[in-house]
Amino acid sequence: MSHPPPPHRGRFAPSPTGGLHLGSALVALVAWLSVRSQGGVYIWRIEDIDGPRVVPGAAEQQMKEARWLGLNWDEGPDISGPITPYSQSERSEEYEAALATLADAGRLFPCKLSRKDLRKIASAPHGRDGQPPYPKELRPADLQEDWFEIHLAAENQDAALRFLVNDHPVAFNDVVMGEVTENVAETTGDFVLKRRDGVYAYQLAVVVDDIEMGITEVVRGADLLDSTARQIQLTEALGGRIPAYAHLPLILNENGDKLSKQNEALTLAELRGAGVSPQAISGWLAHAVGLADTFQTIHPRELVDSFVWERVRTEPIIAPNNLVELLRTLSS
Repeated sequence: MSHPPPPHRGRFAPSPTGGLHLGSALVALVAWLSVRSQGGVYIWRIEDIDGPRVVPGAAEQQMKEARWLGLNWDEGPDISGPITPYSQSERSEEYEAALATLADAGRLFPCKLSRKDLRKIASAPHGRDGQPPYPKELRPADLQEDWFEIHLAAENQDAALRFLVNDHPVAFNDVVMGEVTENVAETTGDFVLKRRDGVYAYQLAVVVDDIEMGITEVVRGADLLDSTARQIQLTEALGGRIPAYAHLPLILNENGDKLSKQNEALTLAELRGAGVSPQAISGWLAHAVGLADTFQTIHPRELVDSFVWERVRTEPIIAPNNLVELLRTLSS
């Protein structure tokens, strides 16, 4: 018996560490267009598990900037919805439940080694993030049956919790980047889901949230492409449905550096203050990523009917040094 496909549910999940920059705006726009073109549900989620990096008021600022750009959402922290809460800092119970599930399945183990320790003992070349893959021989040979309960009850939880990966290559067809295959055991090995200091890892939080919120399509920047295989393994281990993945090209400056908060990226607030209209920003983003034939002012809703993934480019987008002037001129 065939089952009908699940309703289309997409999301935008920024970290509230500052205003939305052009790269974030591109992800928000394309994710929104994909959802709206399919009559689906667009969800706004706040990824604020790393408390020290959160800037007070940034989450509200980001939502305000997205609305100024012409985007809206159907569920989120400001309007609620059926799967609350929509802020990761409020979802600890969900993450702990997922860890317990993995522990029961034998896919979780404690690790007291630091990143520095692992670099010292590594015999393989460094994999992701400058770290060597976690060596299989460091996995505990046997764990007592109630180790997880003992860990939770300990006053000082002095170990990180790692996900035990399998050795099977993960293959998926990225909507933008095409076929991708990765053997997680060789690139990262067993990876951390909860740090020693109690902070949940991005990989755990995003997978648990996507499963529970019924996300069917994940749109994000190409810099997160190498997280996907890990997240697919984790999703499978938790019994979730694998969403479709679409990784958009990054926006670079003329020197080839990624536009980000760390290198003075243009934020929507800065562009607005410079006299740039939201329609000029949407027009430039749409043209730059391949969704509009010409660079002209355009409202996001004008792009919905013509949206198709086949038009989205794969090459990095170069933002010219005079972009502000170009946008300001188009706005006048």
